[in-house]
Amino acid sequence: MSLEAGEWVGLSGNSGEGKSTFGQLLAGHLTPQSGTIEVDGEPLPQNGLQPVQWLPQSPELSVNPRWRVKRILEEAWTPPAALRDAFGIEPAWLNRYPSALSGGELQRVCVLRALAPGVRYLVADEISSMLDPLTQLALWQALRQVADERQLGVLVISHDAALLERLCPRRLTLSDAQLRPSR
Repeated sequence: MSLEAGEWVGLSGNSGEGKSTFGQLLAGHLTPQSGTIEVDGEPLPQNGLQPVQWLPQSPELSVNPRWRVKRILEEAWTPPAALRDAFGIEPAWLNRYPSALSGGELQRVCVLRALAPGVRYLVADEISSMLDPLTQLALWQALRQVADERQLGVLVISHDAALLERLCPRRLTLSDAQLRPSR
């Protein structure tokens, strides 16, 4: 599979087919049994900021529960206030712990953290499934704007066919460990 700068690709498949595992492989969270994951012809770096960021469906899995939101964000970068606003992140949240935020609020924090300078690709794994429709729309609009401005490649993993059709000109289906173009 290839994902170009600025390209949005949708990935669907039945539960248990390995979509999340595939996303974790792309982001370097897991090591492939064969083949390589490359960015610009080079293997993923072993340390430092990763150019491919995986955004899991459950944001609490990707944050330190003992850190306040401000430190969680600043682990990667210090997003400008205008960008925090675009993602609906309230200034008061910065002094809270993750447990004091709803799942949807924490998901928006994690998406913003993943947009650090140097990130080239995002793997968005069911990131809006826990959001109400208005917040979901606002999240995708904000992410689309940033991704378009910075030419980020985005792989959107979702069971929501209508969402993938709206967001992604190219769509793939994972079935029996094979990626196939969606019909």
